[in-house]
Amino acid sequence: MARSNFSFDENAFKKAAQQGVAKMARTLTTALNGLKTQYQGKSIDEVKKAVQTTWSKHTGGGSITDPELTAFAEQIQQGGRVEVRLG
Repeated sequence: MARSNFSFDENAFKKAAQQGVAKMARTLTTALNGLKTQYQGKSIDEVKKAVQTTWSKHTGGGSITDPELTAFAEQIQQGGRVEVRLG
């Protein structure tokens, strides 16, 4: 049987994963804040739908919990800024 020289660098893997999560959080933050101009002052249900659609688009189909969805939607509806923190 052939020997393998494969080695796994767990720290490098964790660092790469953390960088990916941070990039996704920045992308989501930008995308959600971009909704403000179109959805400020709209009904909360309309804003929530836009937030969920945007979240799903930028997470490859991922979902968001209702409390987070509502908090982001309320901020956007009121013209505020949101910041996504993942991980």
